[in-house]
Amino acid sequence: MSIKPLADRVVIKAAAAEATTKSGIIIPDTAKEKPQRGEVVAVGAGKVADNGTTIKPEVAVGDQVLYGKWTGTEITVDGEDYLIMQEKDILAVL
Repeated sequence: MSIKPLADRVVIKAAAAEATTKSGIIIPDTAKEKPQRGEVVAVGAGKVADNGTTIKPEVAVGDQVLYGKWTGTEITVDGEDYLIMQEKDILAVL
């Protein structure tokens, strides 16, 4: 991948949306929910504090994370879909 996020931004590859329910019912594309889980594929250098020091990010490449449903900016690079968001928008590391 050729994306290098800046500052405290993180690039995430979203997990695939569920195609069937637990009982086996197939969910059509129009009814699928947006995933809220993904894998970190790139991390910026960190946030710059008011005093000029850099605060390193808490997430690392390869971490499985949870994020808000409508968080981030969707982009497509080399046919792959990614989300770019600030580290503060990540809710948890799994």
